Amino acid sequence: MSKIIVFISLLLAIVACGRQEVSTSVVRQEVDSAALKVAVMPTLDCLPLYLAAERGLFQGEGVKVQLLSYTSQMDCDTAVERRKAEGMVSDLVRSELMQRRGTRLHYVAATNLSWQLVSNKSARIKQASQLYDKKVAMTRFSATDLLTSHIVDSASLDPDHVYRIQMNDVVLRLNMLERGIIDALFLPEPQATQARKAGSPVVYDTRSGGYWLGVIAFREDAMNSRQPQIEAFVKAYNAACDSLNAKGLKHYRQLIERHCGVKPETVNALPTDICFTHAQAPKEADIQTARQWLDKL
Repeated sequence: MSKIIVFISLLLAIVACGRQEVSTSVVRQEVDSAALKVAVMPTLDCLPLYLAAERGLFQGEGVKVQLLSYTSQMDCDTAVERRKAEGMVSDLVRSELMQRRGTRLHYVAATNLSWQLVSNKSARIKQASQLYDKKVAMTRFSATDLLTSHIVDSASLDPDHVYRIQMNDVVLRLNMLERGIIDALFLPEPQATQARKAGSPVVYDTRSGGYWLGVIAFREDAMNSRQPQIEAFVKAYNAACDSLNAKGLKHYRQLIERHCGVKPETVNALPTDICFTHAQAPKEADIQTARQWLDKL
C-alpha cells in the first residue's frame, strides 16, 4: 500500500507554534553505569515505573534503577540501540523493527498503552471517513503508523489522500493540537484526556479496537548479564501496579502531573477503568499484528 509520509522538523514545528518554548525529546541526563537504565515517556503506561522509583519500591527489592526520560518513542529506541539504556517502554511495532535492525529484545511485560485519534475541534472531523485530504500526526514505523493504516483501510480511504505527518514528540503533538495547527493526531493517556477536556472529538480509540501494543522490553544481552536486577525490577513493577489499582489514579495525582506534565483537571477526568496488570509477555497475536504490518512495508 502506497503512503505519503510528510516530515516536519522540530524547528519548523516550533516556528509554527509561534516560537513558544516546548519540551525537548532529548533530555541530558547523567548515566549511572551500575544502575539498570530504562527509557520512559510522560505517559500512563510508564506510571508504575515512576511510582516504583519515587516510593522506593526498586530500592526495597535491592535494585538500583535509573529512568531516562524522553518525550519521543524514537529517542527511547535510540537509547537502547546505542546501549545507553538496557530497557525501554515502547510499542511492539517499534520493538519488532528494532529487532529487524539487529537489536535483539526480550519482552518482560505488556502494558496498558492505548491511543486515541483525536481531531482539531475546528476541523469538524468526527469519524474516520472525514479524514480524506487531512493531515494526521503520528510516528513512522510505530503503533500509530499501524493504526493509521487500519483506520484508512476500515474507512476505505485512498491512502495517498490521508497525509501522515511525522511528529515524534508527544508533548509537541499535544501543543500542535491545542493551537489548531494539525487536523488529527494520535495521543496516549493522559494527553488524550487533556485533549478531550479541551473539546477535541475522538475519532478512534484503540481500547475498542482490540489493539494492545504497549510493551516493556530489555536488550537480550542485558537479560543475561543483569538477570537478577531485571527480576527485582519486575517484582517492584508488579508491586507498583498493585498500589495503583488499589488506590486509584487520583491518589497519585501529583505523580501524574509531575511526570506527564498535564493539568490537575486532566487527572480528575481520566478514565476510571484503567488497570495495571502484572508483568507478563505480550500476547502472540499482538506480536504477529506488528510483524504482519511491518511485512507489508
